[in-house]
Amino acid sequence: MSPESEMGSEENHFRRIVIIWIVLSVVLDLLFWFLVGPHVPPGRMTTTAKDNQFDFNVLMVIGLPVIVGVWEWLGYAAIKWNVKRKDMPESVGGPSAADNQRAVVSWIVITTVVVLALAVFGTIALYAGNGSGSGEGPNPILQPAGAFKAETAALAGTGSWSPNSNEVLPVQVIAQQWKFTYRYPTFGGFESPDLILPVNTEIAFNVTSLDVIHSFWAYQLEVKADANPIENNVAFTKTEQLGNFEVRCSELCGIWHGAMFNPGKVISESAFMTWASSTESTNATNTANLPPFAWTYVPDANGAAGGYYPDGNVTPYSTVEIYGSKQPS
Repeated sequence: MSPESEMGSEENHFRRIVIIWIVLSVVLDLLFWFLVGPHVPPGRMTTTAKDNQFDFNVLMVIGLPVIVGVWEWLGYAAIKWNVKRKDMPESVGGPSAADNQRAVVSWIVITTVVVLALAVFGTIALYAGNGSGSGEGPNPILQPAGAFKAETAALAGTGSWSPNSNEVLPVQVIAQQWKFTYRYPTFGGFESPDLILPVNTEIAFNVTSLDVIHSFWAYQLEVKADANPIENNVAFTKTEQLGNFEVRCSELCGIWHGAMFNPGKVISESAFMTWASSTESTNATNTANLPPFAWTYVPDANGAAGGYYPDGNVTPYSTVEIYGSKQPS
């Protein structure tokens, strides 16, 4: 076979591989996007969950053609260029495979463009989603309109929340070994073992801890924020669908870490108002015995009374134990 015919044959192979790759990639991408994509976890209960699902689906649509290309090339090579075939020469790349500038430049350009495009895409998604459900610390840069105003009013004890007000609802998540509890500052600051949220509402989760480091993870809501002692870690999301979800601790926090979880629920705004108002009234006596509402709490010797450990044995909480360092004589 002449060099010209060999070159033409190689070009035909390349053209055939590209055509097959394009057809398979388009078909698989469409099947995934319309049949699988809508069911990809974590679902669509909140804006951050919906955005997370969309981002994952975009990455899969980009990744599937890569997977198809690798598999197709391996299959095509195994069939067409199998050295056991009598009509095939020894599989040696030749001089053109040793120094192919076009292949090198194409590889660098394509991978650079893809990585930079994904970086831009991820940054835009992070800003558009007000932090994408992740903890941003006590002074979040990315936050929905009115969040700072709502939390300032809540801390002052003057805040309130009502359905259809488009106001941010602050919810405090308090972690401790080994459970989560939740305070609602705009409803008298009552504390509840149940995380109940209204639908179609922007939520500001203020996450803290009373002892060791925990992590608040509401997977179906796509919210995750570390719970650190004496630190308020804020995360935002907006509920969009009714339903149940689960809260888990995702930071190893002691022997019963695996049992630190509880269910939560997104309910209608009217049902939430009924629950919150009745719980506030029912728990009024207990709420009065809680520490005044604050974004963080410091446990004392006898529990979470909101005060620091006393120095030495001056005005001790315990007549047996000495907390802190002794005062100089």
